[in-house]
Amino acid sequence: MTEVLLLVLVIAIIGLAAVMFVRLKPNDEGRVDLVDQRMTEMLNNQQALVGKVDTVSTQQIESSRRMTESFGKSQQQLGTALSDRLAKVEAEMNKNLASSSKETAESLAGLKERLETIDKAQDNIKALSEQVVSLQHVLDDNPARGAFGEIQLADIVESMLPSFAYQMQAPLANGKQVDCLIKLPDPPGPISVDAKFPLKAYQEMLEAENQTDRNKAGKQLAADTKKHIKDIADRYVAQSIDGVTSTAENALMFIPSEAVYGELHAHHPSVIAESHKRKVYLVSPTTLMATLTTVRAILRDVEMRKQASVIQEEVSTLLKDIGRLDERVLNLDRHFDQAARDIEQIKTSSTKIVNRGDRIESLDLGDHDTTPSIEPGSDHQDDFGLDA
Repeated sequence: MTEVLLLVLVIAIIGLAAVMFVRLKPNDEGRVDLVDQRMTEMLNNQQALVGKVDTVSTQQIESSRRMTESFGKSQQQLGTALSDRLAKVEAEMNKNLASSSKETAESLAGLKERLETIDKAQDNIKALSEQVVSLQHVLDDNPARGAFGEIQLADIVESMLPSFAYQMQAPLANGKQVDCLIKLPDPPGPISVDAKFPLKAYQEMLEAENQTDRNKAGKQLAADTKKHIKDIADRYVAQSIDGVTSTAENALMFIPSEAVYGELHAHHPSVIAESHKRKVYLVSPTTLMATLTTVRAILRDVEMRKQASVIQEEVSTLLKDIGRLDERVLNLDRHFDQAARDIEQIKTSSTKIVNRGDRIESLDLGDHDTTPSIEPGSDHQDDFGLDA
């Protein structure tokens, strides 16, 4: 581009000089010479410029070639670096994709198991909700509520008392049948336990939308409970069993709901007063278990008292055996004393026999004028005698 501009500039200068030469007048010979001289200088300058342009063009071409080669090498190196980088990125990406695929598969497997567990839990919850609804429908009916209370009462009594201490559905002489009869000795005698569940009025009280309805339902709950207390007192308190034994002068009314029991004790003192008056005491599952714990301790004490006579008889027999043993030990001790005295006498006789043998062995039986004589009554006579 630079060479073209220089060439155009030179041509413009030459054209300008030619125009100036044409315009010169004939009498301007000096000026013509001057113009020729200037033209010659311009041509020389043009040639010099053309030479410089050629030199510059050659240098620019060489520089452009070098730049092209350098750019080609750089582009090649850049392409190689990019290829290596892309290969590494691709390998890393493949590795990450493989790892991610494995983790995703494991996560999906775990998620599938959790979903199956959740499905099972939902099925269980659904079944449980159906059972709760069924139980709610069961408790809507009075006989069904009574059966529910009787079953809960039986479970508690069976878990707390031995089988001989109670009787479920025990018949009485008045033709009535009590839910549970706890067999205690006199006093107080067998205690009747009857299950009652005044649930309807309690539910109406909870579902009441205003205080008036709530008070009305509370009064109905108190009235129903008092009626149950009266029925238990008339049927099961101080009633004969088999024409001989009578039930105790008090009874228990089992309420299989801690909430109803708490409501009666907290907000209906007239019901509690009525129960104390008729000696029919209200118990919930918790208080019944505490009561039966006390009953079990009483039964244990009664059984110990029943066995007291047997224990006394056995102790008396044991004392007689000890007396006979003492007599036999004394007899044996006397025999040991006699044996000890006999042994001492035997030892004395043995000692005397040995001494006499020694004396006999020491006698001189040779021919001597004098012979030792043994005088009657001497110690030697005593030694040879058998009086010992």
